[in-house]
Amino acid sequence: MDSAVSDAVGVPPLVEPDDDLKAWQTDRTRAPVATKIVVAGGFGVGKTTLVTSVSEITPLQTEALMTEASEETDDLTATPGKLTTTVAMDFGRITLDDDLVLYLFGTPGQQRFWFMWDDLVRGAIGAVVLADTRRLKDCFPALDYFESCGMPYVVAVNHFDGSELFEPEDVREALTIPPHIPVMIMDARRRVSAIESLLALVAHALEETPE
Repeated sequence: MDSAVSDAVGVPPLVEPDDDLKAWQTDRTRAPVATKIVVAGGFGVGKTTLVTSVSEITPLQTEALMTEASEETDDLTATPGKLTTTVAMDFGRITLDDDLVLYLFGTPGQQRFWFMWDDLVRGAIGAVVLADTRRLKDCFPALDYFESCGMPYVVAVNHFDGSELFEPEDVREALTIPPHIPVMIMDARRRVSAIESLLALVAHALEETPE
């Protein structure tokens, strides 16, 4: 993690993406601190939606139409209207105050694409692991992955319309998440809600990074 990031104090407030007069754009002697964040989780949990809702640029998406060939491997019970799936990654960018730029990399959720994770997470300061309370077990592979590699992460429960709303501590207990890991309820479709999850990760990664 860049030393400039570890020297930051607290979490910077949000700068709206339509503000073209960013300090590092008008003052060429000030370079932005670029930080990589991974958005992970199970199939159809909202990773593409989160990256799209917060990105200040047109997000890069590698979506492919779902076909009959995936019927036996992709469970659409909780997401019957899903017609596409990420086959490589999602990419977006958001600029925060104090010249901090977050580059977002969304991972593919299906097991057959997990071989790509090592490359996607390389250089990241941490990960937002999305969860759906209707199928919590789908986020276990991502939790196990980031625990095993020692990367800071937060758990963001993406609340879908029509699903039961649980308290964060109930989700923590169900997933056996350690007490120091932030767990929050959010809506990936709402920009402010998604940004709060990213800010929680940045703060957590700063706390977890050795001096």
